[in-house]
Amino acid sequence: MVVALEYLHMLGIVYRDLKPENVLVRSDGHIMLTDFDLSLKCNESTSAPQIISNKKPLLPAPQNIYPIHQLPFISSSCIIPNCIVPAVSCFHPKRKRKKKSSHRGGPEFVAEPMDVRSMSFVGTHEYLAPEIVSGEGHGSPVDWWTLGIFMYELFYGVTPFQGVDHELTLANIVARALEFPKEPTIPTAAKDLIHQLLVKDPARRLGSTMGASAIKHHPFFHGVNWALLRCTTPPYVPPPFRRQVVADGSCPETPVEYY
Repeated sequence: MVVALEYLHMLGIVYRDLKPENVLVRSDGHIMLTDFDLSLKCNESTSAPQIISNKKPLLPAPQNIYPIHQLPFISSSCIIPNCIVPAVSCFHPKRKRKKKSSHRGGPEFVAEPMDVRSMSFVGTHEYLAPEIVSGEGHGSPVDWWTLGIFMYELFYGVTPFQGVDHELTLANIVARALEFPKEPTIPTAAKDLIHQLLVKDPARRLGSTMGASAIKHHPFFHGVNWALLRCTTPPYVPPPFRRQVVADGSCPETPVEYY
């Protein structure tokens, strides 16, 4: 879900309708989103994917301006083959050096339509973000709120702010604090992630500024190889669909004519 929402934000689309009914499971076990009726499409000027390096200002995402025969970001280590530089030098013997911590992360991709703003009241009541209910205007952080509601429902089977009617549900979304049931017991990292996603102030909500990049670094996703996610076997792969024909002797076969 995180990668799917990140991809939509990269295209300048705010989904605004994440819920279990709109998530499909493919035959290979991976998921996909459906039903984009409530989605908000931004102008190209408001969607600006960026690349941010460690402790450096945001850099614009590289455009496809290089010809096919020329590769971007060429370094000296790529130009000089190993056959030219000897593997062992008697003048400069190799020494084991500790890796610097600054090279652990590397550049990160941030895809958030920062400037988009909508005043529309759209979405499913139990999944609406507080800024939508209050009518203050909303942007891409509403998708990270709905992700928190989505996770909460997957763990507990109910949404956190559901009331006896729509009016009470909307009042709970704006005013009631987030509470976790005692049962079932879920990991502490999951609770922390849901709590950070369900911050009522969109400016302080996880993902509001760094998008999916900030969410991917949460301890709940420790061990997930995001770069090879589509090559990873999902935890559940649905079995092949087989149609079972039940013979009923009480009903004689009736010929059917096709036109």
